[in-house]
Parts: sequence; C-alpha cells; structure tokens
Amino acid sequence: MGKPNTERSLKDNEARSVARNIRVSPRKLNLVAQLIRGKKVSAALADLTFSRRRIAVDVKKALESAIANAENNHDLDVDSLVVAEAFVGKALVLKRWTPRARGRVGAIHKPFSNLTIVVREVGETA
Repeated sequence: MGKPNTERSLKDNEARSVARNIRVSPRKLNLVAQLIRGKKVSAALADLTFSRRRIAVDVKKALESAIANAENNHDLDVDSLVVAEAFVGKALVLKRWTPRARGRVGAIHKPFSNLTIVVREVGETA
C-alpha cells in the first residue's frame, strides 16, 4: 500500500534543496540568493563563506545540501555543478505588539522565508 510514485519534477542532471521557515525577510534573503545565482558551486560556496550577512550561513547550508543531494541521490559530478536557480518565497509572519505612547500599540512583523536552490550539472565546453 501507499501512494504511487510521482514523476520527478526536475531534469536528470539537476538536484534541489529546500530550506523552509528561515527567520529572515524574503527581501534580505533574496540579496544573498542573488549573490550565488548562475555561479559554479565552488565559487558560490566561497562567496557565502566570506559574506558578512548573517543569513549567508543558512544559505550555505542549503547549498551544501543541494550538492550532497546531487552527489548521493542522483550521481552527478560535483566539480561540474552550477547554481541553476536560487529563489525565495514568503512563509509565515509572526505578528507581535509593543506598547506605544498614549495607550496605543505598535505592530512588529517577524517574517519567515523559504529558500529553494537547484543545482545543475553542465558539460565541459571546449
């Protein structure tokens, strides 16, 4: 019993990693995702290692997970991987309140984000 296998949504030369509910706004996370789009994986890892943004650590973990998925699950060559896609989506928003003057209240929004990284194996261009 169980549900039937669904067809793979990615091509045979691609692998994916999804990091859900990262505690940062999607706008800030997209700045770091933009940093690695289209780069070779080794260059992207180096950029994330030396990035000064706090969220670069979580993006690096997601990229390393995508690389591990490509190597272990799909038998792709790690040296010829590039970051094909890195896109950000909105997740939940925690709504908190802080007291303000004259009995009023100020809203505090604490957004969360989802990050999807797709790595693709490319052939050598001679």
